[in-house]
Amino acid sequence: MGYVGLCSAVGLALAGHDVIVVGRTQSKIESINKGKSPIFEEGLDEALAKLLAQGKFSATSDIAKAVEASDLTFICVGTPSAEDGSIDLTDIKKASEDVGKALTGKQGHHIIIVKSTVVPGTTEQCAIPIIEASSGKKAGKDFGVCMNPEFLREGKALEDFMKPDRVVIGEFDKESGDVLEGVYSSFNAPVVRVPLKTAEMIKYASNSFLATKISFMNEVANLCKKLGIDVYDVAKGMGHDKRIGHRFLNAGVGFGGSCFPKDVSALIHLAKKSGSKADLLETVMSVNEKQKRKIVDILKSKLDLKGKKIAILGLAFKDGTDDIRDAPSVEVLNELLKSGAHVSAYDPKAAENMRRVFPNVSYAKSAGEALTGADACLIMTEWPEFAKLTDKDFSAMKGKIVIEGRRLLDKSRAKFEGVCW
Repeated sequence: MGYVGLCSAVGLALAGHDVIVVGRTQSKIESINKGKSPIFEEGLDEALAKLLAQGKFSATSDIAKAVEASDLTFICVGTPSAEDGSIDLTDIKKASEDVGKALTGKQGHHIIIVKSTVVPGTTEQCAIPIIEASSGKKAGKDFGVCMNPEFLREGKALEDFMKPDRVVIGEFDKESGDVLEGVYSSFNAPVVRVPLKTAEMIKYASNSFLATKISFMNEVANLCKKLGIDVYDVAKGMGHDKRIGHRFLNAGVGFGGSCFPKDVSALIHLAKKSGSKADLLETVMSVNEKQKRKIVDILKSKLDLKGKKIAILGLAFKDGTDDIRDAPSVEVLNELLKSGAHVSAYDPKAAENMRRVFPNVSYAKSAGEALTGADACLIMTEWPEFAKLTDKDFSAMKGKIVIEGRRLLDKSRAKFEGVCW
């Protein structure tokens, strides 16, 4: 019932299917059944309320009843990074076992779809054997299996689910692929049907390519800054080339979130395990880690941080979400606190999540409160409200150092510096 599971469930229900979501946390289940999403995602609460009123949606902790009452089961659990960069399959294994047990006494054909992001070979070599062992049934005969990767942007996840660029179906058996394609029949999108591990690789290759675009542009941006060139003008000129496109060319403080860092690291680990090299992807990650720290390095060149008040505007890894996983702001807060600075942080959605990680940071209720009396300000997230800040807002600061990690402010305000412009 995280970003992928809940948004996919709501999207399928909005498409006309009857959906049951299964979770482990009772408070989240109760919240969902009252129409309140446990995560912040645009349009989710409104959609939940609508679906609950129609009786097409419910949440439960009883996986056996959910499997018994359904035709298909989507596994959408998390696959976090392990210390070596590989993915942790603990939840995949547990979910596969639980679904298998639930299938034991079920009559009729059931289809299990892995939607979690897993490296090529996982569905076939991990999920299927566990389901077979715990159910006593045979894949392709007693139950079907598909792999259906997600391509959702946090902050726009529901919109992306309802208007996909493509639907990728990895199929163990053709019958299951046919049924899953039927599930998406009302979605106006190309359907790509491939073997299981090909579908798994499509997800990793897609995210790694987008991460590469970001790190490439940040490397170009760092050079542009030294040469006195506006990298955003460069990006605009590049983006008109249809082979390149405008998206993911915004230079700044680097990428974060639950997908890009984890997926690139997992692909690097898989390459090494397979006896291959991933030199480009290793460089992508290296550039990104340096980019996260660059904004603090610039600040340190202007100010002795010990005892100074630093305002941080934006904590989420991007606007439109409350997710702080691998957010550049985490690295920045670590560096600032280590340097003896006092931090006043503001984010319209992610403050409570960050408070659990950094309880010793002061969390403001508005951007204005964070700026008041600050010696410097770092803008870390591209929330639209920050673009509306005026000179009057910044005049409440004690110092006049403002450094943007994401370009939001009018570039004519030359006294404000960007991390790479």
